[in-house]
Amino acid sequence: MNRKAVITGLGATTPIGGDVPTVWQNALVGTSGARPLEQEWVAEYELPVTFAAQASNPVSEKLSKVEMKRMDPSTQFGMVAAREAWADAGLAVEKDADPLVDPDRFAVSFGTGIGGVWTLLDGWDTLRNKGPRRVLPMTVPMLMPNGPAAAISLDLGARAGARTMVSACASGTEALDIGLELIRSGKADVVLCGGAEAAIHPLPIAAFASMQALSRRNDEPERASRPYDRDRDGFVLGEGAGALVLESAEHAAARGARVYAELAGTGVTSDSFHITAPEAEGLGASRALRMALEAAEAAPEDVHHVNAHATSTPVGDRPEYLAMQSVFGDHLDQVAVSATKSQTGHLLGASGALESVLSVLAVYHGQAPVTINLENQDPDIPLNVVSGQPRELPSGQRVAINNSFGFGGHNAVSLFRGV
Repeated sequence: MNRKAVITGLGATTPIGGDVPTVWQNALVGTSGARPLEQEWVAEYELPVTFAAQASNPVSEKLSKVEMKRMDPSTQFGMVAAREAWADAGLAVEKDADPLVDPDRFAVSFGTGIGGVWTLLDGWDTLRNKGPRRVLPMTVPMLMPNGPAAAISLDLGARAGARTMVSACASGTEALDIGLELIRSGKADVVLCGGAEAAIHPLPIAAFASMQALSRRNDEPERASRPYDRDRDGFVLGEGAGALVLESAEHAAARGARVYAELAGTGVTSDSFHITAPEAEGLGASRALRMALEAAEAAPEDVHHVNAHATSTPVGDRPEYLAMQSVFGDHLDQVAVSATKSQTGHLLGASGALESVLSVLAVYHGQAPVTINLENQDPDIPLNVVSGQPRELPSGQRVAINNSFGFGGHNAVSLFRGV
């Protein structure tokens, strides 16, 4: 069995918008979500980096106080995005309320890079300062990395599995790989895929800063994330979630669903090279790209657009370019490359899900979103980057790719094709 899988619903909550329509419009005009952190702990811990890309909309706009009390912020973000995607697919948000979806044929595949870091570290502070009796009984369900997948499956009534991918910054895209396999194998008719992250906390900020991974442009945060720029100095930490409803084409047609695009192929590899640094020639990334193309029965010349991983780190951007050069050859000059982390910051385990949402919309609307802060392009990375204005993509059956790479040597690629 090798069934076609299509995208019928999208959801997102991000530093540049609390829903998909807002995110998309801001991605086209080049909105920066980076801004100074105003929390007291920034000064308390004398953090070397004093800004981040925080979610633009409070989850309290979408979740009740009781729900928020029982969920870590990462799960809160995931729930907001999942409910939007489910409703966008034309499905009833109440559990088991939609007769068009068999719960036993509905699965969740949701990733995270870190999980409930706020719950874990707040619980540790409570234990140290107030003793074990004051540790909340919901601490473990809230801190566990499978919290978003579990909560979403409970909320929407998914009984065909609640999978969790924890592959650092490739998690959200690997969740799509699992979803595609569930659809193509016939194990599910509908899979809600995505990723969530809420790691804007003093410990991750201090740790990323210690390893020289974060930009230190404290005086101009909106200009800090600059993928492919000669003066890039690190990524901007972001937070939020992205979600996509994946269905078999037959199931979507039977209920008359609107289809954004086909998830035509995915590729997942590992570098086996270094715990944090990418393999310098992009060999693992190029294998993942080729796998996605092969799974989609597509040629490199079919691809019009790439939403690149492009974190804005000095060592990270060039291997991705070399991987694309290896796979696309001379055609790479014709590929419109967007680096949307320049706007949203790096959402870690949620980044692949959010950037897949943007890739789907690029295929659907025929536009590639912009890359901001590219003032002096690195001559060693001569990509055809979309900068300044969104770029119109060719008419016809468009093809877009999203790249995601994570600490540990994880490489994941998703390929979307117009329908």
